[in-house]
Amino acid sequence: MKALLGLTLNELYAVVESLGMQRFTARQIADWIYVKRVRSVADMTNISVSNRQKITDEGYEVGYEDPSDAAVSTDGTIRYLFATPAGKHIETVYIPDGDRATLCVSSQIGCKMGCYFCMTGKQGFNGQLTTTQIINQIFAIPESKSLTNIVFMGMGEPLDNWDNVSRALEIITSAWGMAWSPKRVTVSTIGQMQHLTDFLRDSRCNLAVSLHSPYSDERLSLMPVEKAWPTSTVLDLLRQQDWNGQRDLTFEYIIFRGLNDDSRHAHALIKLLSGLRCKVNLIRFHAIPDVELHTSDIHAMERFRDILNEHGLTATIRASRGEDIYAACGMLSSTKR
Repeated sequence: MKALLGLTLNELYAVVESLGMQRFTARQIADWIYVKRVRSVADMTNISVSNRQKITDEGYEVGYEDPSDAAVSTDGTIRYLFATPAGKHIETVYIPDGDRATLCVSSQIGCKMGCYFCMTGKQGFNGQLTTTQIINQIFAIPESKSLTNIVFMGMGEPLDNWDNVSRALEIITSAWGMAWSPKRVTVSTIGQMQHLTDFLRDSRCNLAVSLHSPYSDERLSLMPVEKAWPTSTVLDLLRQQDWNGQRDLTFEYIIFRGLNDDSRHAHALIKLLSGLRCKVNLIRFHAIPDVELHTSDIHAMERFRDILNEHGLTATIRASRGEDIYAACGMLSSTKR
């Protein structure tokens, strides 16, 4: 069967035209899927019975795939597991927090980037997710209608799967789709320069850049991507953009005890990001097997944050969520646990 979920309006136009239907039928289908959220073509009642039959006869279905498993943290975070045809699983994390409900979605099965501190990177790359598989993570969970924010911070490097991620962003933010404000969506990247320009040009969603050290050699020891796309190159591109309220720019900085958590690093980070309208999100390191890095204590993180804030660089400490179910930052993998 062929899924309608995950198709853009232009792709739906192509489907209905191939079936000999009028173009407006595509908008009707989009409304049923992305607004009314039906799970069956039979429920699209303003489309004629004969056309609905033709759609199903040609092998199309809405195409929901429910989670294969779920784990609930003591803090309310839920880690959902989705099966893929590749025989691997992907993980999606639902994070409730007061009046906010954030969904952390995956964009790949595994990851090519090989960051030393990341469980997903340790498993290697096992395939790209289709737009349908990305959008399904949003629609197939029980809490779907209560979501307030979506972050592309799950498994994989979103810009390394730009074709599918860009179509997913189009569905989320277009008037004919979910009609969300781009300000409710954040895409995280290690600085994948092949498609960072495309993202900045074609999307108004927020951007988060994984940094983790202000020093190139030190960042290289943590993130092999520093060799291909140095921080300096990424920052040169970002400084060419207008960040005056158009979207948020955040730098993600995992704190490692004794490595990057001292005042020297804080002042180097202030200098590195000088002139950029941005925020820094400080993240506690979550220990993973076979990685000789250690979690910094909260007092060191607070001192680091305070130095940044005192010098005019807005910094916050991200609350750690879902660590007990392996759902916290850097802990996602295709392993069913």
